[in-house]
Amino acid sequence: MLYKELAVVYEQLESTTKKLEKTQILSKFFSKVNKDELRDVVLLSAGLVFPKAEQKDLGIALKMMKRIVQKVAGVNRTEFNKVYRRTGDMGLSAKELLKNKRQQALGKKELTVEKVVTNLRKLPTIEGAGSQDRKISLVSELLACAGSDEASYLVRTILGEMRIGVAEGIIRDSIAKCFGIDATAVEHAYNLLNDYGLVAEMAADNKLGGLGVEIGRPIRVMLAEKAPDLKTALEKFKNPALEIKLDGFRVQIHKKGDKIWIFSRRMDDVTRQFPELVEWAQGHLCADICIVEGETLAISPKTGKPLPFQRLSRRIQRKYDIERMVKETPVQINLFDLIYLDNKNYMDEPLKKRWTKLKSTVKELKERFILVEHIETKDYKKAKKFYKKSLAMGEEGIMVKNLDAAYQPGKRVGYWLKVKPTMEPLDLVIMGAEWGTGKRAGWFGSLLLGARHAGRFVPIGKLGTGLSDEQFRSMTKRLKKLVIEEKAGQVRLKPKVVIEVAYEEIQKSPKYESGFALRFPRMLRIREPEDKAPEDADTLERIKRLYEQQKGRG
Repeated sequence: MLYKELAVVYEQLESTTKKLEKTQILSKFFSKVNKDELRDVVLLSAGLVFPKAEQKDLGIALKMMKRIVQKVAGVNRTEFNKVYRRTGDMGLSAKELLKNKRQQALGKKELTVEKVVTNLRKLPTIEGAGSQDRKISLVSELLACAGSDEASYLVRTILGEMRIGVAEGIIRDSIAKCFGIDATAVEHAYNLLNDYGLVAEMAADNKLGGLGVEIGRPIRVMLAEKAPDLKTALEKFKNPALEIKLDGFRVQIHKKGDKIWIFSRRMDDVTRQFPELVEWAQGHLCADICIVEGETLAISPKTGKPLPFQRLSRRIQRKYDIERMVKETPVQINLFDLIYLDNKNYMDEPLKKRWTKLKSTVKELKERFILVEHIETKDYKKAKKFYKKSLAMGEEGIMVKNLDAAYQPGKRVGYWLKVKPTMEPLDLVIMGAEWGTGKRAGWFGSLLLGARHAGRFVPIGKLGTGLSDEQFRSMTKRLKKLVIEEKAGQVRLKPKVVIEVAYEEIQKSPKYESGFALRFPRMLRIREPEDKAPEDADTLERIKRLYEQQKGRG
């Protein structure tokens, strides 16, 4: 398939904000794609080069992309900056500059989807001396063969800035409509496969029926809602269970004989980084085949007490010196759920049964491989005592879970509720910034915060407090790599950094597209990618619910 056919679809998607129209456009397009290209086309339609479970950094930042476009267009930096300042968009700049390329490739071939995918998937594998030049060469080759419209979307895909409003729900509905399948069946397949490209490919072959759990392939985890208070959470369920809410790293452990896989909440394979978890799972999971879930904490080797998540994050990111990291940052895992056991899928079973099976499957290893602290009560006094105990331990709060509910992968369906002591902070994306003045000159002095909505991020306020001078400095250094455009001191950023934000109140506001603003927002902490990715940020719908809960508005 020619890439320009996909570029036409991108234009159509960008021209409408209506979900049904986007679904119609994509479903019609998917029906015309050859089955051998369908998987890649579906991923590219969502702005992805790799499935989410296999996401890799292409290693092409804005600065390098500017160099590539200048090179292919045959313009100098001054000419490029003139266009870039006017458009404020890297994709639009490429489109304009490449309309009149001074250096046309001899014998130019039309760009295909296969060529785009082949070149882009090579990028993360290129390392060592001369790697930057090789990456530039691969992208330049694509742009040299691209028409101006194709170049615009190619640049946006590489930078992760499509902005065509295609969220996962639209991809799901498009596949369902294209192949005449119920959307819930498509979503179920995605929860098990983590790859809408593969789901579409299997749907085309009529192979989604009977799709089951595959040991060694991560399953999307069940997600929790946030409750306003303990009493509300307890009243929500007829049969509640309470568990200590640990501030750690959620993992999913797969076991098949002696073979162990450990996956993060983001579905990254982190088996190599945690050799002790592998050893414990081999010796303390009393089953030949199973999938269990738990929360991993970093533990101080001196005091045995939990360490901040940042210490654990270093281990997650570590590729070398694993043995040293095991000694410096030991871990403890608290297991809380069982998904699969001895060739039986337990996702449709109630939590009560899953917990019972988990207890009989785990042979605990004191202070290392243990079951999470768990009680079952509807009594408010007992629940409050348990809640206070969690806070006294230095933990975040408690989880209140419905013992009668099934496991719903990838969903916030209200079967699990988080209870924390103060008004719930929000996880928001930094989508823009403003250069500071005076003491903050040279740093980003305020940050524009965004919430998820309809496949993109909408602003909900600015944050300029809660950071020390050193934090402003380090945050600026982190965010500079994500700059997309800059005009009159205002900077638009690639929405990659998630922060936890406290605030005094949510207010209605016509100033921001979201319709809301946070009163006195302040940063509590940076959410590392292993903990919260942009697609895990809070939604505008949730912010609306919190607004209604304030002062009895609901």
